[in-house]
Amino acid sequence: MDDADRTALPASRLADQGGLGQVGTAMTLRLRRHHILCSIGFEGVGYSDAFTANMGHIVHGQLRAADGEAVSIRITDTADSICAPCPKRRGLGCEGQDLIDRLDAAHGAALDVRPGDRLTWGACLDRVRARIVPGDLDRICEGCSWLEGGMCKRAVAKLLAGRKKAAPEGTA
Repeated sequence: MDDADRTALPASRLADQGGLGQVGTAMTLRLRRHHILCSIGFEGVGYSDAFTANMGHIVHGQLRAADGEAVSIRITDTADSICAPCPKRRGLGCEGQDLIDRLDAAHGAALDVRPGDRLTWGACLDRVRARIVPGDLDRICEGCSWLEGGMCKRAVAKLLAGRKKAAPEGTA
């Protein structure tokens, strides 16, 4: 089933069919470009109880789990695993699609990710560490209702403070 076939799926089927998909023996989490930073900044609040529970499961149960950096990610430009139960979701889009498109474009450019890219959550974190500082969020997250709460900037600062040290040259 391709993205065009999912427009009429209810949230529960979107999560089953489009949010997570089999790739070999591992599960792949589908994320919009801006949801990389949203997942880093998530503090347990959201647009509705169902949305918050779903995002909590994805962020705490998968991405921040002990083996979370190994989670396979597929970047998408349509509703993703996080969007599935969002009350603002409209088919594979959003009632605020213009803002979502701007956020995705800005985040994609900042992180050098495009729809169709496949990487691990660890690689996503590495891109944030290499390319983003908290002040960048004022520009790339402009218009996001969560920006003024500061949780994302705090989370990026914490991620950078815990930055993995590079191995000395010639070692692995």
